[in-house]
Amino acid sequence: MTTETLATLTPEEAKLVLALRAIPPSRLRELLTTLIGELADFVAEPSCAEMQADGAPCADSDASCDECRKLTTILEGLRGRLQAG
Repeated sequence: MTTETLATLTPEEAKLVLALRAIPPSRLRELLTTLIGELADFVAEPSCAEMQADGAPCADSDASCDECRKLTTILEGLRGRLQAG
């Protein structure tokens, strides 16, 4: 990643990067960093197990397939628990 790429971060992206950097090194930070990377990879290319009518894997995270719905429900539930705590 170049300095130029970092300079073009949106405010939300910059906030996320700064929040990650503010977390002291720990096992929780490692887990969080890994999870965020894996989530980003999945959302960018879901390749859900559920196939479309033509047999091709679902490649749209906005699709209404079971895998995308399950992940959305999990993330919304986690977000709700964090906000309640």
